[in-house]
Amino acid sequence: MDMKCPNCGTDNTEDSEFCKKCGTQLIKFHEKAIPTQTLEAPKKELTTGSTFAGRYQIIEELGRGGMGRVYKATDTKINEKVALKLIKPEIASDKKTLERFSNELKIARKIVHKNVGRMYDINEEKGTHYITMEYVSGQDLKGLIRQSGNLAINTSVSIAKQVCDGLSEAHKAGVIHRDLKPSNIMIDREGNVRIMDFGIARSLKEKGITGAGVIIGTPEYMSPEQAEAKEVDQRSDIYSLGVILYEMLTGRVPFEGDTALSIAMKQKSEVPKNPKEYNAQIPNDLSQLILKCLEKGKDSRFQSAGELYSELENIEKGIPTTDREIPKRKAITSKEITVTFGLKKLLIPAMVFIGIVIVGVIIWQLIPEQETAMLISEKPSVAVLPFEDLSPQKDQGYLCDGFAESLINALSKVKDLRVPASTSSFSFRGSEQNVREIGDKLSVKTVLRGSVQKAGNEVGIIAQLINVKDESLLWSEQYNREMDDVFAIQEEINLAIVDNLKIKLLGEEEAELVMRQTQNPEAYNLFLKGLYFWNKRTEDDIRKAIDYFEQAILLDPNYGLAYARLADSYGLLPFYTSVLPKEAFEKARSAAKKALDIDATLAEAHSALGFINMYYDWDWEAAETELKRAVQTKPGYVTAHHWYAEYLTWMGRHEEAISEISRAIELDPISPLINYMKAYILFYARQYEKSIKQCHVTLELDPNFTMPYLGIGKAYLLKGVYEEAIMEIQKDGDKTYLGLAYGMAGKRDEAMGIFEEMKERWRRGDIRAFPIMRVYLGLGEKDPALEWLERSFERHDPRMVELKVDPFFDPLRSDPRFKALLKKMNLE
Repeated sequence: MDMKCPNCGTDNTEDSEFCKKCGTQLIKFHEKAIPTQTLEAPKKELTTGSTFAGRYQIIEELGRGGMGRVYKATDTKINEKVALKLIKPEIASDKKTLERFSNELKIARKIVHKNVGRMYDINEEKGTHYITMEYVSGQDLKGLIRQSGNLAINTSVSIAKQVCDGLSEAHKAGVIHRDLKPSNIMIDREGNVRIMDFGIARSLKEKGITGAGVIIGTPEYMSPEQAEAKEVDQRSDIYSLGVILYEMLTGRVPFEGDTALSIAMKQKSEVPKNPKEYNAQIPNDLSQLILKCLEKGKDSRFQSAGELYSELENIEKGIPTTDREIPKRKAITSKEITVTFGLKKLLIPAMVFIGIVIVGVIIWQLIPEQETAMLISEKPSVAVLPFEDLSPQKDQGYLCDGFAESLINALSKVKDLRVPASTSSFSFRGSEQNVREIGDKLSVKTVLRGSVQKAGNEVGIIAQLINVKDESLLWSEQYNREMDDVFAIQEEINLAIVDNLKIKLLGEEEAELVMRQTQNPEAYNLFLKGLYFWNKRTEDDIRKAIDYFEQAILLDPNYGLAYARLADSYGLLPFYTSVLPKEAFEKARSAAKKALDIDATLAEAHSALGFINMYYDWDWEAAETELKRAVQTKPGYVTAHHWYAEYLTWMGRHEEAISEISRAIELDPISPLINYMKAYILFYARQYEKSIKQCHVTLELDPNFTMPYLGIGKAYLLKGVYEEAIMEIQKDGDKTYLGLAYGMAGKRDEAMGIFEEMKERWRRGDIRAFPIMRVYLGLGEKDPALEWLERSFERHDPRMVELKVDPFFDPLRSDPRFKALLKKMNLE
């Protein structure tokens, strides 16, 4: 007797386990089962606003799966949101299936754990069977993987650890999941992981609830023993988690096929490829861990979720391996970075701070008199230090930093108040320096410091405004509120600072201080997490920031600042990754325009749009309009000054660029990046000695920040000091400029070695054409250099903005092809 597919209606042979056309699993019903009214129960999906079973008010459909449709609904009897799963009639028609679900649900309900979504009950309404379960607000892991292609290593390990935690609790209760997959793993609003759908789990203690030969699972994620319909245990879930880890890190599952059956057969017989073949950044120990999870034999895998958790924790802590992930070099176009020594808290040697004192003197001597006058301005000033995390778990760092940065953002809009940027203020995290020393370094008269203590939905915040001159307390307040009141606390602190500093506010300035970008505290919380990772400036952290900003927007579609920061994040991706400029910048543009649709005065959105106009559109007039508007709208916004300085550089307006970046340094005086940007701009102004001196100033601020070594090396190259140049560039590790340097130094063999390496990376899609062009420049091969420049132009490589002013292009300037490129870019 043929078996009809419940999904597409295709007839399949009686012994088929999966549909030959669409791959849907075919459930073998009891021979005597006959159609009942269940088969006719509702054929149409439930609509928003309708009420089901007399108590569940439908909010929206969440998705569809092999068992049926899932809805978000309000249980009107208890006024709580739940997830409502309607079981397909063709499944519900089998009494044994329903009995199995019911029995297993009783077991699953015993699992109470922060990483497991609660299962409630299975019921029937007019022939329609349904399951109710906990509703988890957030996004499923499958969606996150689709958005990112692959997740960051740290993110993947963190998610896997939380899944292990949930599985350990379930396995202790004698329950295995058997259908663990990314779509069954939710990331909630707090960033926590929840395993969903334990409703079809099978008890380890009660054999035989599931009929013999019935396969439960999803082919891409099922273990070999599941594919053979054999007995399974907790090690089957470990196999599935290995597949999920593989997919998180590579963007693909180990086994793919045209049909579900072909995939299941591969699970049984084929050896998976090492995930490092798809993502070379995966550490060796992590790739071996994944392959151990994917062993065909159960005895060869990790034997428990707890054992797997321990190994993941060791990797996360950074067990030394020869292939540990190499930190990526920070991009030149980064806006602000958190100072390295500021993040290391108690690990910072005291000598670093002594070094900073010395650097302060050096900076003071190097800054022209005009800039010094600006720094000692008589207008009121306040530095907002990072708030201390006093929470029991010490897990509120993002809230502490985000709260302080929100205060900085609001206060920086007050025209008569100078507020150093967070990059400089936060560098004193964990510092034992007193308020007077901090005030001197930041050139401020007052300092705001405080603490945050969060427990559940309760938050305690202490804020103190201190006079730098005599360290006297100007104002202090303690707030004990619910998280929903965090906006009101910020507003009160802002107004208290302004009041105590005797600043007379204009009407619009006062409105800015109390203007809320969102009314949704959960969206705000996610935004703060995004901001926390955005400030770290690595590829992994930018991708995390994108995830959090997008989650915040899902909760509040009118959150303009979240859209602006999302635009910033997408705009930076091409400088950190091999993501195509078109893909990243178009997403950035869409987010920036949405932000401006919501709030046309948002400086961050104008700045983001100006960045896109400059680095992707090459629309110089529009770029200057947007960047100037950002600077005028929010004079204290460091990023706008930074990017406007870059714009002025690419236009050849070097004196204006130096003035603009000096203004950024005034706002962010000990930021390594901003200080290096001055050296960067001096280099393009061909003031090489001054550029080298500024690079040394930056290295005194943070010896671990390697970009100044590249700056020194580039300047040495143009001064003809090749050996010293090569030594400096090697400290930074930039292969692009190292190949250029070898070529200019006449070391052709070394240059060709780097060229071949970069050509191979280009073939793999790891880098774009521009770096290869630089090596050709060093070798003096003009024709291929121009050919690769043309490729860079066609793909809108953002580095093309350098053409007009970069001295390394001087050998090409007389060539008609180079002149034509400049003209096409509106640079001539």
